[in-house]
Amino acid sequence: MSHHEHKEEHFQGSQAVRDIVIGMADGLTVPFALTAGLSGALDSNTIIITAGLAEIVAGSIAMGLGGYLAGTTEYEHYHAERKREYWEVDHLPEKEKEEIREIMEEYGISSKLSHQVAEDLAKDKDKWVDFMMRFELELDEPHLHQAKRSAGNIAGAYIVGGLVPLAAYFFTDTPAEGLKYSVVFTILALFAFGYGKSKLTGQPAFKGALKTTLVGVIASASAYGIASWIG
Repeated sequence: MSHHEHKEEHFQGSQAVRDIVIGMADGLTVPFALTAGLSGALDSNTIIITAGLAEIVAGSIAMGLGGYLAGTTEYEHYHAERKREYWEVDHLPEKEKEEIREIMEEYGISSKLSHQVAEDLAKDKDKWVDFMMRFELELDEPHLHQAKRSAGNIAGAYIVGGLVPLAAYFFTDTPAEGLKYSVVFTILALFAFGYGKSKLTGQPAFKGALKTTLVGVIASASAYGIASWIG
């Protein structure tokens, strides 16, 4: 008799994908809006390229810093809550045991077994606090270095995304011509990005690509309209 080992495959890179999505989405839309807006007011690709590169540098730094601050805030919040849980198991042990029993019973576990689980967990304070953090507060422990990774992922994705609409102005002679290619490049990049993101996360790839493209086009068009109106 042959035995087939069941291997569960779950996507593990959700945080990285989220960071890349944030950076890429802004990178594809904001620089496009800037360069497109400038295309209607300037007659020099050199100026547009210079302005576009400056925006990409500034935008990537701002986005990366925002990701880092968000990550460190999450880290500090988790450990503040963990410290509070330690205080509660020390000073309000019966209340905390009751909360364990309530959580267990929500999963359909009998009152008798829930009581036993609460008593067993109470024997190890660290595991008791771990349980409360996970099941009461629904918080997973973040790592401080994750904030640095998030900053790098967001900033890097912003740079890559920003260079897509800007690239057209490097090989065209006029802003009007550059804008035409920039629109094409941006739409293709949005489609490819949406397809890859959906494929990676196990979602319908083509549907995800169309949705990402549509959202990106709407965002880009809105930003371009505002930039043109102001200009």
